[in-house]
Amino acid sequence: MRKSDTVRGLERGLQVLDALQAHPYSSLKDIFDRTAISKPSLLRILCTLERAGFVARRLADGRYRVSGRIARPWTAADQANLVAEAAAPVLEQLCQRVQWPSDLAIPAGDHLESCETSRTQTPIWLFKDRIGHHISWLMSAVGRAYLAYCPSTERDRIVRRLRKSKHSEDRLAQQPARLNAMLREVRMRGYASRGPGFEGGFYGRPPYSDGLSAIAVPILGPKGVHGSINLLWPRQVCDVESFAGTHLSALQQAALEIARRLAR
Repeated sequence: MRKSDTVRGLERGLQVLDALQAHPYSSLKDIFDRTAISKPSLLRILCTLERAGFVARRLADGRYRVSGRIARPWTAADQANLVAEAAAPVLEQLCQRVQWPSDLAIPAGDHLESCETSRTQTPIWLFKDRIGHHISWLMSAVGRAYLAYCPSTERDRIVRRLRKSKHSEDRLAQQPARLNAMLREVRMRGYASRGPGFEGGFYGRPPYSDGLSAIAVPILGPKGVHGSINLLWPRQVCDVESFAGTHLSALQQAALEIARRLAR
């Protein structure tokens, strides 16, 4: 075949996909450095691929990745990416609706990890935690929401692991009666909040106070829980019960929409 018989635009699109397969979560500059395609052309290619469902863009930092349409979920990381991809537009819409940002948290062994956030979308300044940071199971709102609604076999496996932990955030795992009472309360209220005295920060690392409060709900699937999403606000603005009374319904609707997108 002569070179003139090839489709130049398709060649460049495949070149971009190849670069993203090799280096997930790439910025526009990263892709430019690897492909040498001009940035205006790259933007058109990425827009086309995103519209066709082959590329997704992370809400938290605008980085690109190959979408779940062609990256099959064979690994836990791929599955987390699919949940994040489904959640991103929903979290953006939720932030526009209520003005407060959200995080998406996914299980990662003895902790959860943040894999998407709308903190960059809110006009209100909040502490900007990075994607991938570790989150406590037992003290965070997202962790408590997940544990309250996941299958009992999964919850027992997580708690058994946490009983061996030396982190102060995991001490509740040593007190099954208190832990079970807390999870029953979460199910009764329909949402979780942070544990008393929990200041946020990195799980298992020197703590810091982010000055925030949070409520969280699970993303329920037919066989379990995909992850949890929260709503965050500066704690001095209002108490948890007042905030939940105003915004819980919107948060629950967002979780349902993410679950519907994953089912599709």
